[in-house]
Amino acid sequence: MKKFLAVMLVLVMLVPVFAACGGHKAVPNFEVPEGGYDGSEVTIKFYHTMGANLTKVLNKYIESFNKLYPNIHIEHSQVGGYDDVRSQISTEITVGNQPNIAYCYPDHVALYNVAGVVANLDNLIESKIEVNRADETTEILGLTEEQKNDFIEGYYNEGKAYGDELMYTMPFSKSTEVLYYNKTFFDEHNLSVPTTWDEMEAVCEAIKKIDPSSIPLGYDSEANWFITMCEQMNSPYTSATGDKYRFNNETNRAFVARFREWYQKNYVTTQTLYKAYTSGLFVNTDSTKAKSYMSIGSSAGATHQRPAADDEGNYPFEVGIASIPQVDPSNPKVISQGPSVCIFKKDNPQEVVASWLFVKYLTTNVDFQTDFSLASGYVPVLKSVQETAKYKATVAKLEKENRIVKDEKTGKPVPKLDADGNVVTDAQGNTVYQEESINEYIATLSTKVCLDQANAYYVSPAFNGSSTAREQVGSLMTACFILTGADYEQQIKNLFEEAIAACEYMG
Repeated sequence: MKKFLAVMLVLVMLVPVFAACGGHKAVPNFEVPEGGYDGSEVTIKFYHTMGANLTKVLNKYIESFNKLYPNIHIEHSQVGGYDDVRSQISTEITVGNQPNIAYCYPDHVALYNVAGVVANLDNLIESKIEVNRADETTEILGLTEEQKNDFIEGYYNEGKAYGDELMYTMPFSKSTEVLYYNKTFFDEHNLSVPTTWDEMEAVCEAIKKIDPSSIPLGYDSEANWFITMCEQMNSPYTSATGDKYRFNNETNRAFVARFREWYQKNYVTTQTLYKAYTSGLFVNTDSTKAKSYMSIGSSAGATHQRPAADDEGNYPFEVGIASIPQVDPSNPKVISQGPSVCIFKKDNPQEVVASWLFVKYLTTNVDFQTDFSLASGYVPVLKSVQETAKYKATVAKLEKENRIVKDEKTGKPVPKLDADGNVVTDAQGNTVYQEESINEYIATLSTKVCLDQANAYYVSPAFNGSSTAREQVGSLMTACFILTGADYEQQIKNLFEEAIAACEYMG
């Protein structure tokens, strides 16, 4: 919250500087220079949140990109988490020192556009200019129809979430929320995986009877839960135009009241209430502590949703993954998450064009999208990834019963070896065993679930203030859950009104 308020303070400071940009206005289309990219030497700064494993993948493809465009130098930096990227860029905008490219969410871009600094991409996307590459081939600057059609529609359309139908971002890598469940426990007790919220309530009740000390369900994001319910119930949340903050209505108050009852019955907890990611409850095997049997969290965090193996390399339970419950399974709605990338305006238009060529290369490159997905657990943004030999081979492993690497003769786990063939040990000198197969299994299963529901993704409207709304509805859920007393319904009404007032004040 402190980071958010700091960002808002910076943006308040921006308003006098960019007085003409008092709210989101359509940014004039970037004017593509005649001839497109002229081959000039430029340095492109790219802010992201990748760790070492993903940076390795990125560097591999930067090297490939530079074989085509040797004069475009990519300097990339990990800038903490997503909020850290937003905070740093918001500060840099005040002095015109923002990067060329950055990871972003729609509400981040809306904030940046208070100052009108994000390049509109429509002219670049539609450009038919032929660009010469160092390998003596050419490509058109924009996207072909085949490339456009290869994007998962919901991911691509996120770039147009600003109420003006113009394109401000390109999808990079995506995730959504999925339901992780203890498949071993469900099988033992003949429990069905819930597909609706009514079924979820019944399953929670059944689990409490089996294990009274448990908290059957953990839900990481209160804000996502609220916003998703608005979508599933076709109930107002926000709007990029007109009356922006619309979530104070009877339908929304009713579902919050219902889930409050779940919390009061100890059916569910959330990240804020648990004071940590609820995956910790889900993977807990300590019988003296509370545990859950279901967890709703990011598909990109799949490897955090599996329990640790014992000394023999065996896992205490098998993890199943399914879509989150729906109000109406025939009209499913699941949130689109994960970073897109935006390109910032620069005095030198060649920097913008060069940035676009790099963004286009990564987002339309099937090999990069495949490798990045398998390394990260994020969902590839291209439909054609599912048809690659590498992806098919990985998915085929889902059908194998033995998901842990063990020696075929001894049945014991196989030690991990370094490049010289030596057994890898941890800091305490313990042997490190090959767990890549189980990690790969759960990450791939998560990705497969996401791809199977590609038509269900939604994106919330984005505007200057949409991040405030998200903060408020997340806090609102938490505050409502812990209400006590017979007049809790009136208290819920009061809290909704206060949240709307806070949005209008901060937005």
